[in-house]
This record gives sequence, structure tokens and C-alpha cells, in this order.
Amino acid sequence: MEPRLNLPGNTVVTRFVRHLVSAAKVVTDSALPAATQELVKLRASQINGCAVCTDMHAKDAAHAGETQLRLNLVAVWREATVFTEAERAALELTEQGTRIADAATGVTDEAWANAAKHYDDDQLAALVSLIAEINAWNRLNVITRQPAGDYQPGQWSQRPVISH
Repeated sequence: MEPRLNLPGNTVVTRFVRHLVSAAKVVTDSALPAATQELVKLRASQINGCAVCTDMHAKDAAHAGETQLRLNLVAVWREATVFTEAERAALELTEQGTRIADAATGVTDEAWANAAKHYDDDQLAALVSLIAEINAWNRLNVITRQPAGDYQPGQWSQRPVISH
């Protein structure tokens, strides 16, 4: 597959991405557990069909110590027994927040209340921000058909980030 646009070579995208990276640091540095952050990024990327982000976040999570079993089961988390109740609440909020257009009501009160049982206001704010952020990355990559498969854990920390 050939990308439609050379993201790293485009000055508009490069400038935009700098802002996304800056915003992402706020979430990364928050009290939202790192494992939850990776699960959320992986699940939203799966839903959106973003191959490059799915590749990246599965590899980053594994590199950080996440088990292959849990990574394999993210897409079917409802039927899996390997996720905590807090992670399940975050994954539900992620799915509803990613599929906003699929439901007339957007995110349900039940999904929000369940997440609020497990996360304080700052963690909820980080979770909502993370869902918005990964959806932005997914859209950049899906719209421009960025190819996946070559990502190596940590590679974006050594050069300008384009894909997330």
C-alpha cells in the first residue's frame, strides 16, 4: 500500500503533529495507569481500522511488559477475564467515545458512571483526552493510508513523531 500523503515531509502536518505530541504528553504524564493508556489506544485504533496505530500500540504495550494474552483479547474484552473492572470501564468508554456517530446519545450515562467509579476527575479528564487524541491520530493515518508493520518500539522517541 502506498500512502496518499507523505506525512513526515509535509510542513502543515509536521506543525500540527507537534501540537498533538505536546497534548499527548499531558495524558502520558497523568495518573491514568500506563497499561490502561495502551489498551485504550489499541482498542480505538482497532475500531477505526488504523493499522499503523494498532501495530505501534500493540508493540509498545508488549515492549512495556503487557502480556500477549491481554493484547490478543483487547478486541473481545467483554468476553475476556483478563482485564480489571477499571480497564473494562475504560475500554467501554473508549468504544462509545470512538463510535459517537453510531449512537444518537453518544456516550451513555451508564458508561460514564462506570468509569467514574474507577477513576478520579483528573484520570477521567486524561481518559477523555486520550480517547480524543488517539482518534485524531487514527484519522490522520487512515485518511492518508499510512502503511503498517515496520514500527519498532521507541522509534518515534528518536525522531519527529508523525504516526502515533
